[in-house]
Amino acid sequence: MGRQRIYLSSPTMHGEEQEFIKEAFDTNWVAPLGPNVDALEKEMAAYAGVGHASALSAGTAAIHLALRILGIEEGDIVMTPSLTFSATCNPILYEKATPVFIDSEWDTWNMSPEALERAFEKYGTPKAVMVVHLYGTPAKLDEIMEICKKHDVPLIEDAAESLSSTYKGKHTGTFGKIGIYSFNGNKIITTSGGGMLVSDEEELTKKATFLATQARDPARHYQHSQIGYNYRMSNITAGIGRGQLLHLEEHKAAKKKIYEQYQAAFQDIPELSMNPLNKDGDANNWLSCILIKEDCKITPDIIMDALQELNIESRPIWKPMHLQPVFEKYDFVTADGSDHSVSAEIFNRGLCLPSDIKNTEEDMEVIIKTVRKCFGK
Repeated sequence: MGRQRIYLSSPTMHGEEQEFIKEAFDTNWVAPLGPNVDALEKEMAAYAGVGHASALSAGTAAIHLALRILGIEEGDIVMTPSLTFSATCNPILYEKATPVFIDSEWDTWNMSPEALERAFEKYGTPKAVMVVHLYGTPAKLDEIMEICKKHDVPLIEDAAESLSSTYKGKHTGTFGKIGIYSFNGNKIITTSGGGMLVSDEEELTKKATFLATQARDPARHYQHSQIGYNYRMSNITAGIGRGQLLHLEEHKAAKKKIYEQYQAAFQDIPELSMNPLNKDGDANNWLSCILIKEDCKITPDIIMDALQELNIESRPIWKPMHLQPVFEKYDFVTADGSDHSVSAEIFNRGLCLPSDIKNTEEDMEVIIKTVRKCFGK
């Protein structure tokens, strides 16, 4: 029998989740909505320090509703980073809007403010800007928010990967007009699926909740004046989320320890560096990533293959959106206007290492030894 699989980032359950689920069963609140949904919204808003929250079926649903609420329509331009997961950008096309992909910068791997400024010069004022906090590291929010403020453009924060990360002491997801979180199974806490839309503007979260419940008008009969969606979170999954939220800071501390352990273990390998952290932020270190020096004969595939042989899961860096077949016709803007893409370089030379908080010291030792061996250490 082979080695037990070491996962990239799998759910970590504790026990309180079962108590909230049992309560839902005991009171027959198993259908969508119910006390757990209401409580999770209040608890998440309180944790993040934001005014209001709407619990939804997925982070992607939250992004879609954010675009709808802000009036994004066919042909409208939405500027968004290229280096992200497709769930950030797919909803832009749901509304037949036009994404303009922005290159990354080296300091945080997130959206480059310089490239964003160039995109504004090229296209004028977009309908919205959507920033992503990649792998849990806060983007350069001061610079990005200043650009948005100067042009009076709403900012959407895709904080799907960065729940519990802060920038200058304030939670990611709470800087923009609308923020979104994901509770997918591999995130820092999970509801098995699910997501959350947050805002300091109550009217926006009310609108999100209305659209997420099939946009049913307040009439005795079933009346609908606009298109709605079946996007609300169920009372069962919200119960899981309530139990998980109790352990969020504990999960964050464990993720940080993993990052620091890798950082210390690879400091004598000049060909390797860790994914950078924003000096003005406190990252949740959702995934710990490494970048291989340019022109090194060791490739991400070599490392991933070596790990896979030992039944250890790793993952390539997100393939940038401007390189994806489904998005190839849309524009991509770099900081200097050249064809050199920072995001493509990170994709080509980077990989995500196992960042599961259930990894034992022995697991970490095996992962580290395997990586080091690839570099002859």
